[in-house]
Amino acid sequence: MKIIPKVVSSVALIASIAFNLPMQSASAASAGGSCSKAGLTSGSSSIKLVCTKANGKLVWQITTGQKFTFVAEVWADNWFALYINGVLVGQDSVSITTEKSFNSEKISFTASYPFVIGMVTKDFIQNDTGLEYIGSDRQQIGDGGFIAQFSNISTGKVVAYTSGAWRGYVIHQAPLNVSCEKSKTPTTECKSKIQAEPSGWSQKTFDDSKWSLASVYTKEAVGVKDGYNDINWSSQAQLIWSSDLKIDNTVLWRFTVS
Repeated sequence: MKIIPKVVSSVALIASIAFNLPMQSASAASAGGSCSKAGLTSGSSSIKLVCTKANGKLVWQITTGQKFTFVAEVWADNWFALYINGVLVGQDSVSITTEKSFNSEKISFTASYPFVIGMVTKDFIQNDTGLEYIGSDRQQIGDGGFIAQFSNISTGKVVAYTSGAWRGYVIHQAPLNVSCEKSKTPTTECKSKIQAEPSGWSQKTFDDSKWSLASVYTKEAVGVKDGYNDINWSSQAQLIWSSDLKIDNTVLWRFTVS
């Protein structure tokens, strides 16, 4: 399926801070690179840098408050919604109720560093049994998985990508008793655990320290399908899900881009 580009309105994330400091003469300064004196500034008209002490070292950091345009590239089995600091900026264009809804998406948004990515990912299930193709000879437990990368349009660099560093929280699990997979009455036999989304979970200030780290999967384990190969994935972007590809049907995700 072809990629469907989306452009959404700007999201103002952090108040601008003006720096009135001398410019460093070196033209090769880049974010994350070393610098010689705290307070020096450099960069270009589109990306302003300031020399800051971080983890005991002087490094160039992007000046707080600058807005940039980013593009998120996402492939999910089967559906996702994307939030930036609690604001919904886009979602999968193919409904979660669509069987075999495999496609990739590109979603553009504007933000300032740092920002928090929040995502809802859902595997297709026919109902709360956690099964698909109910009543047919294909009745089964499905499986999830997704991959995403985020690029700064100004630099062309990938600034974030899915990995084992993402934190997730499962809110729909079914069937808890996998023996019901081939049941003729799954709606009465299959058991589930369903929770509401935690209040403010996609907001920047939410504490996700108790959420679980993502599990990383191979393409073979997820079974990537239509749309996956439409994206030129960074070698660092990984397919992730919770610890159970089959039983965990809806997972919330958070990651901070600093």
